Amino acid sequence: MTLYGILSIIKKYRWLAFALMFHLPVAAQELNCNVIVNVGPQVETTERRVFKDMETAFYQFMNGRRWTNDVFTNSERINCNMIITIESRPTVGNFTASVQIQSSRPVFNTNYESLLFNFADRDWQFEYTESQPLEFNDNSYTNNITSMLAFYAYIIIGLDYDSFEKMGGTPYFEKAQVTVNNTQQANRPGWSQFEGNFRNRFWLSENFNSQQLVPVREAFYDYHRLALDRFNENPDEARRLALEALKDLQQAAKRKPNSILIISFFDAKNDELTNMFSQGNIQVRREAYEIVKELDPSNTGKYESIITN
Repeated sequence: MTLYGILSIIKKYRWLAFALMFHLPVAAQELNCNVIVNVGPQVETTERRVFKDMETAFYQFMNGRRWTNDVFTNSERINCNMIITIESRPTVGNFTASVQIQSSRPVFNTNYESLLFNFADRDWQFEYTESQPLEFNDNSYTNNITSMLAFYAYIIIGLDYDSFEKMGGTPYFEKAQVTVNNTQQANRPGWSQFEGNFRNRFWLSENFNSQQLVPVREAFYDYHRLALDRFNENPDEARRLALEALKDLQQAAKRKPNSILIISFFDAKNDELTNMFSQGNIQVRREAYEIVKELDPSNTGKYESIITN
């Protein structure tokens, strides 16, 4: 049985038990993705209907497609958001946009959803015609919009799996890498290592598949499954384990500075880390503070409450 199968006891098992108890139907689809398409004021067009059609089509592509071979219940589906801001429409059917992608997962025995991914992609360039079918093939490049949507579907799923099973997301990060490889001849922004932008899709995929950064992904599991999911049982022990995960990130950052994988961890976790370490053993808090301000200096002001509370 797969990770998301009936016999799984390490992944959202409370939801599965509930589903079995009440004989709820299962859903093949993995994502519960909210898609919003905003139109910037600089976009001049009298045909606004295309943007609502686009929003519906992207929603159906993300949520209606089966991305894995595993079985999900409705309540197991991964909550995520994709907020697309259309910045220009150079010609009819051509668009440029910036996109904010977020995903989260529930924390065991709480009503809290932990943010796993919070990533801004400012390099969306694509064609879209109203009512056009959205086609995607894992093995070849079809068009840029479905490649970008599929890429983030695989990243979101990979992160979710990593948070419940050590290195569990590997097959999906590998699929994301195949998508990157397939786009190399398309000459579209965001896919190349040579753009001078280390926060693009190429480097995000490279980091997730890098052997140098395996300790980061393992720390991701330790942080979520060993620390966060057990926080209600023993907060002090959970903070200690979260601190050990931060130390692993610190060592990885020395080996591979400016890694987008580490940066994206703190983009998602800075509020959570601040709240987690604002209480408890002062020595643990001080150690955590020194690490987070080193690895995420832009949020040092926020982290001050870790040692001042």
